[in-house]
Amino acid sequence: MRKLDGYVMRTVGGAMFLVMVVVLSLDLIFAFIAELDDTRGDYQTLQALMHVFLTLPRRIYDYLPLGAFMGCLVGLGAMASSSELTVIRAAGVSIRRIVWSAMKPTLVVVLIGLLIGEYVAPPSERLAQSQKAVARGASQNIASSGGIWHREGDTFIHLNAVEPNGVLHGVSLFRFSERRSMMTATFAPRAIYQGDHWLLQNVRTTVFSDLSTERERHQQLRWETGLSPSVLSVLIVKPENLSVRGLYTYASYLDDQGLSAASYWLAFWKKVLMPVGTGVMVLVAISFIFGPLRSVTMGFRVFTGLIVGLLFKYMQDLLGPMSLVFGFNPVIAILAPIAINALVGALLMRRAG
Repeated sequence: MRKLDGYVMRTVGGAMFLVMVVVLSLDLIFAFIAELDDTRGDYQTLQALMHVFLTLPRRIYDYLPLGAFMGCLVGLGAMASSSELTVIRAAGVSIRRIVWSAMKPTLVVVLIGLLIGEYVAPPSERLAQSQKAVARGASQNIASSGGIWHREGDTFIHLNAVEPNGVLHGVSLFRFSERRSMMTATFAPRAIYQGDHWLLQNVRTTVFSDLSTERERHQQLRWETGLSPSVLSVLIVKPENLSVRGLYTYASYLDDQGLSAASYWLAFWKKVLMPVGTGVMVLVAISFIFGPLRSVTMGFRVFTGLIVGLLFKYMQDLLGPMSLVFGFNPVIAILAPIAINALVGALLMRRAG
């Protein structure tokens, strides 16, 4: 039995690895081509290639559930096409035992995904985004189209780039009165963290009054804010690319500030429930092999797998923004597609058994 378990695990695990290599190779090629359109200033071909390389951990994390699902479908499908599953069943191995053998590589995939998503992808993504922004001249632009926006009290903050070492590029501060009229507009090409405050450099400030405007220049200016480098390192990365710990910390910070944290809680629950979703997708793949896709061609299995995988992804992508718009619990948006797939997988497995 151990040899059969090992054979199923190697077949499914090898198929998962092959699927990931193919999918990532295509994704990296298209990503590099897209980055070439963003070349500007010091951000040229070599920098674009480095940027794509730094985003590789995030891409691996994004495609791991699809890789596990498709790999299981392809691996077990190949065994079914060569009648190996029939021989294994004839040897007295139950479907439940085969399912467990196929699930073991999935557990490895889930563990790898958790480690990458928590410790590797977020810092590499922050480094990729900050290096790109700085190379494209973040210090030269006032509130450029990129960067990040944040509000703290009566001040709206825009940062063009955030370096992990506590350096900001292109800092714009817009302070408004209670009547929503702009009182001051401040821009600093660079800011350095001093432990408990930021030091703005080469500061230009415009003060607005009812009758006139005044312009001020400062070589250095102290900026008191609750935004520390650890908080800003969360801001620079999209919610779905943050670690679970970072998402929880920043969502709680936004709640304390009275700001909307719905998108961050949505990304938090999506990451927390990712292992469950991956397991359910693999269960659906196994149920297809023992059910409706038992005797079809490999090409049709791959096509069906892509359709089911994309449907699952699109369901979550659709329900997630709906939870933000209509205000229902984001956990429901994440759990609904998982529950539907689990029900389909359970019904098909019951019929196969």
